[in-house]
Amino acid sequence: MHFNVKTHCTAALLAALALTACNTTRSESEVFEIQDMSHDNHGTLAMQLPEGWSMEDMQACMIAGTPGPMHQKMMKGVGQWKGKNTMWMGPGMPSMDSECLCTITSEMDGRYTKVEFTGEIPGMGPFHGIGYNGFDNVSQRFVSSWFDNHSTGMMFGEGDLSADGKTLTWQYRYNCPIAKKPATMRQVEHYTSDDTMTLEMFGNDPKSGKEYKMMEISMTRMRS
Repeated sequence: MHFNVKTHCTAALLAALALTACNTTRSESEVFEIQDMSHDNHGTLAMQLPEGWSMEDMQACMIAGTPGPMHQKMMKGVGQWKGKNTMWMGPGMPSMDSECLCTITSEMDGRYTKVEFTGEIPGMGPFHGIGYNGFDNVSQRFVSSWFDNHSTGMMFGEGDLSADGKTLTWQYRYNCPIAKKPATMRQVEHYTSDDTMTLEMFGNDPKSGKEYKMMEISMTRMRS
């Protein structure tokens, strides 16, 4: 992935300043001030909008960065969960069972969740994986990244919620180590109650190309 670092940083700074810009009473002005937040509090920093930008553009940045109903839905999963795993190495192969623990925490003031799994993979040893999930207000899709101790690559996914709010379907992209090319994986999350959910993961067999269920995890919230 290639990007212009200067442009990226400037855009991020402007988005961060949008809260101040959009709350000022000088709504028609293209110049605004923010208080210096350093401990010695020595003055103010003037910021002028780039050529062609309007206060409406800054408002759009603020809206894009503000948590909404989908973020609130993600926060319902925060807590500790216990999972029972069933895994298949390939189409038609016998299943392997194990257990896992999952801790979901809120990050960045309710904008993202950190999803951390620990457990054992039969025949492969301890497993530790971390994912970060969010909802992109601009694309109106759920977004995710994942990495674990059994790979050196990261997976990136986008997801859509069903109309009834009970099923979230993800499409993840990763590099297949066997086929040596990009591949996709489908993950379906079923929310069966506030305290139970099921994760199903499907992938294509690198030899036959046939899709098969790789894993199913039945999860129950742990109550203290």
